[in-house]
Amino acid sequence: MEFWIVNGIIHDAVKREPYQADILIKDGKIAEIGKYTSGEKFDARGKEVYPGLVEAHCHLGLWGSIRYDGEDYNERNNCLTPELNAIDAINPMDQSLKDALQGGVTCVGTGPGSSNVLGGTFVAIKTHGIRVDKMVVKEKVAMKCAFGENPKNAYRGKGIDSRMTTAAKLRDMLYKAKTYMEKIDAAGDDLSKKPDFNFQLHSLLPVLRREIPLKAHAHQANDIFTAIRIAREFNVLITLEHCTEGHLIADELAAENIPLAVGPSLYHAGKPETSKRSFKTPGILDRAGCQVSIITDSAVIPQEYLSICAGYAVKDGMDPFSALKAITINPARHLGIADRVGSLEKGKDADILICDGDIMSNMTKISTIFVNGEKVVDR
Repeated sequence: MEFWIVNGIIHDAVKREPYQADILIKDGKIAEIGKYTSGEKFDARGKEVYPGLVEAHCHLGLWGSIRYDGEDYNERNNCLTPELNAIDAINPMDQSLKDALQGGVTCVGTGPGSSNVLGGTFVAIKTHGIRVDKMVVKEKVAMKCAFGENPKNAYRGKGIDSRMTTAAKLRDMLYKAKTYMEKIDAAGDDLSKKPDFNFQLHSLLPVLRREIPLKAHAHQANDIFTAIRIAREFNVLITLEHCTEGHLIADELAAENIPLAVGPSLYHAGKPETSKRSFKTPGILDRAGCQVSIITDSAVIPQEYLSICAGYAVKDGMDPFSALKAITINPARHLGIADRVGSLEKGKDADILICDGDIMSNMTKISTIFVNGEKVVDR
């Protein structure tokens, strides 16, 4: 299928200033941004055109729109479960995915929650579809790990009572996986020398080989630094998730050059380590030179309010263009999928929003949404 989106004002998440141009969509991709020549047209006159929004960290599809016992975003039988894969639990039929799409969020990184020291592998998916296998943008984007109060609270009396134990359990698992990897590498093609297959340790090989990062849940500054310390010890990649106290250590984080996913902030502090949450944090980190993504951590905040969270960050001092990047191209980079989503550029997936105003205003209506060039919402 081939058609043009014409006469719209484009906010491509690359250029600071919006501009008027036409977009050629061909076979689900952006084939050209320029001037309409011929063919079928979708007229966006008087409308603002944005890339589909991207969330770097949520539990969409695992934590549903209705709370119930036995939800699938945490495995509570073992604090170390790196073998788990989010793709095996996501329910595309849940209303929360439909709501996310209606709110302009077309792609998310979703996965296990933060009860476990090691929770499993996150996946990047589109929010439109009925079969998760066909919604996948990248099956393995990160390995979830967690610091702070969540593992302590979930496993108090069952093996974890302090932050020191959480760190020790993560180190122990990474050390065992490193030894397992070294034995595999040393054996080469000699099957008789390979170690017995270990599903948990094998699941950590992409982390140790720096193919995917540890996705570190950390709110407090001390937990943030512990996550960085352990990543350095094992020479693995890391992204920092939540960063509630990031504004207190902004210069330190800028020097580390680690992708940051900040939030959720649109809720009451549910525990001491989130007491310093603020919509000022994304702007402070951005001005310090950090790569910032704004997150809902849905279903903590409903996914469809991602753009509103960015608007609140602007209200509290964040540069508007930086806030737009924080819900588009930055989370795409955070997830390692910026070659496909996060901006309006030639060759990328045609995930496009047509709006009647600023996407970060709660007064703006999204009139039309395209995912992979298909019109999936038309109001």
